[in-house]
Amino acid sequence: MRLLILSSAALLLPAIQAFSNNTNTTTALYKNPTASVDDRVADLMSRMTIEDKAAQLVQGDISNWVNTTNNDFNATGLAWNMYKRAGQFYVGYPISQQWISEGVRKGQEYLMQNTTLGIPAFVQSEGIHGFLIGNATIFNSPIAYACSWNTDLVKKMGAAIAQESLALGVNQIFGPLGDLARELRYGRLEETFGEDGFLAGEIGYSYIKGLQGGNVSAMVKHFAAFGVPEQGLNTGPVHGGERELRTTYLPSYKRQIIDGGAYSIMSAYSSYDGIPLVANHHILTEILREEWGYKYFVTSDAGGTDRLCKEFKMCETAPLDKEAITLYVSIPKENRISTESANEFQALPSGNDVEMGGGSYNFENIPDLVASGKLSLDVVDTAVSRQLRAKFDLGLFENPYLGAASNETGALIHTPENIALARQLDAESIVLLENHEQILPLSKTSNIAVIGPMAHGFMNYGDYVVNGSSARGVTPFDGIKAASSGAVTFAKGCERWSNDQSGYAEAVAAASAADVAVVVVGTWTRDQYELWQGLNATTGEHVDVSSLNLVGAMPHLVQAIIDTGKPTVVVFSSGKPITEAWISASASALVQQFYPSEEGGNALADILFGDINPSGKLSVGFPYDVGTTPIYYDYLNSGRTVDVGREYANGTLQFGHSYVLNDPRPLYEFGYGKSYSEFAYSKITLSKTNASPTDKITASIEITNNSTRDGTEVVQLYVRDVISSVVVPNIQLKGFSKVTIAAGETKSVEIPIDVGELGLWDVKMKYVVEPGDFVVFAGSSSKDLRTNVTLTVG
Repeated sequence: MRLLILSSAALLLPAIQAFSNNTNTTTALYKNPTASVDDRVADLMSRMTIEDKAAQLVQGDISNWVNTTNNDFNATGLAWNMYKRAGQFYVGYPISQQWISEGVRKGQEYLMQNTTLGIPAFVQSEGIHGFLIGNATIFNSPIAYACSWNTDLVKKMGAAIAQESLALGVNQIFGPLGDLARELRYGRLEETFGEDGFLAGEIGYSYIKGLQGGNVSAMVKHFAAFGVPEQGLNTGPVHGGERELRTTYLPSYKRQIIDGGAYSIMSAYSSYDGIPLVANHHILTEILREEWGYKYFVTSDAGGTDRLCKEFKMCETAPLDKEAITLYVSIPKENRISTESANEFQALPSGNDVEMGGGSYNFENIPDLVASGKLSLDVVDTAVSRQLRAKFDLGLFENPYLGAASNETGALIHTPENIALARQLDAESIVLLENHEQILPLSKTSNIAVIGPMAHGFMNYGDYVVNGSSARGVTPFDGIKAASSGAVTFAKGCERWSNDQSGYAEAVAAASAADVAVVVVGTWTRDQYELWQGLNATTGEHVDVSSLNLVGAMPHLVQAIIDTGKPTVVVFSSGKPITEAWISASASALVQQFYPSEEGGNALADILFGDINPSGKLSVGFPYDVGTTPIYYDYLNSGRTVDVGREYANGTLQFGHSYVLNDPRPLYEFGYGKSYSEFAYSKITLSKTNASPTDKITASIEITNNSTRDGTEVVQLYVRDVISSVVVPNIQLKGFSKVTIAAGETKSVEIPIDVGELGLWDVKMKYVVEPGDFVVFAGSSSKDLRTNVTLTVG
């Protein structure tokens, strides 16, 4: 492919050189930082050729001018890339930091000095839990740090990712996600902030504020309603109606995009209600632009535009109908642009402004389509102006390259401060699920056997980590051994992908010789390259499951260790909920650590030994079995009838009806998590118990720590609409506060409530806050609701 690119570049070089030697624009209005952004965009647009404009709408790649194997520089490839794909370029390769930094600098300098208009590029990489480059700080996965419910720490993490990215000149990160974890079989659940739109909105908002506060653009993905595909299969169709879209799926995106001020959005691979998201005029234009007022740009995901023909079967694939992809309509091809109204069904006019690479680069035919009259120049101008506005607002024209000198990057990337932050966030994300007979915290003098395939030998990171990352970091065994003054041994017990039990004897012997066993089992994924090389995994992009049970020999290993009679602490190291309810009952304690940071082992030891009191709360519920899903807490009224059956370990069958031999309720509900402390709630009060839809009120409550240990509680606020004109969720999270309380002390907690956010989408699909009563609950989880008060809206 590179040879083909170089050949094309050589043919185009004379045209590129001529293009680059046009009139001087030093005094142009668009270069005046004191001018309004509207005026700057208009002035620059007036100077751009159609080729300039098209180049802004196609993603380039640093590999076009930097050989990612030996760092050779290809000047011809650089010139070609910046002529055809100048608006943004991708740099997420597992190569030297300085190769990236120097390549980015050359790219931006070429754009600023060797092109007519000097339009800087967005420089793009991944960063949902750490900048995707070797030796950058690896934070825990999104599903994990959402369990911290600590928006301040997430904001600091966003700022740290910005600092490390910008040190190499990277100014745009693909993240965060607004997607929700409501289909547990789906492989990318680990990348989400959980099942609830309010929590996902708040965590993503904080990430964006931290990231963009550091002069790095966020790109919210995958817009919209991605993450709940049919059968849980990656990129599958999403089923739902308009009310479900607006009630459940859009709020998290709106909080991140509009309130967070995200400079860009990535559209989803999937379809919603039969319309591909990459060409969904209703969602990308009518809702996003006309209702929400979004003014920046939307890009496709990698290869996402090709799916209109290849996967959705809405145009020809042999040969690929690149014109149809750019101008896609849902009417016969011969009538494609026959009427102005057809524009609302086209990919580009629908509101997907930019085409990411990884596909056929269909948007490169924009100049020809405009020249032929098949594509309106106004449509192109609208798309280009959205991206230019983002560049002006981010300050790229004044500071196109903010990379640090090579001798300064060490003070910006993987700093002691960022490493400490990763450990703190990881520890606050760990959720204590069970603690029978208060076995935890462990004594540091105890002799401990650390057992299991996830306990040592590799780092069990989530996806979107740089190639080779699994060899770097603190494993559970490392962390426990470093913190302990007793004897700490390790036995693998089994391989994670095997049914082979030959290692059990060593593990059982280690547990028998110890005072306590810590068994670490779970799921696993692969890094940015391994994930696509056909290697085994149980989570990650395009890795979907039909069961949420532990695989292979792992569950039997847990049973074998429990059977020794020694106290057994089981740790789930995973990217999604695991359904082994028997472990909850049989193990001495159960801890959930979703995919960790590079400090994961130290963070786990902090919790197990009590240096940090557990404060994590589940961002996603755990079912008893995959067959009882979905089990999200905010099911609609009339849902989840309960008539439970059960099959006992001794074979006894207790028949029910909902379900015959299982329970439709979650084993562990959203918001659940134990502490080493006990917290008591006072009666909740409101600043006003009668309010109008425009009021903002405050809920107040006192929390007392009735223990001898300082602790941290996440006070959660849920609201129930008592009588509604349409079917609504039984309760919804509307606020929370994470508060640290010293042993024996009481703290007052105040949580704001915007009454305008208590509305619904009525029978005419209009948003309205209906008059009537709303019950406001405060509690420790979506099930453990300790106190309530009624709010009357009139």
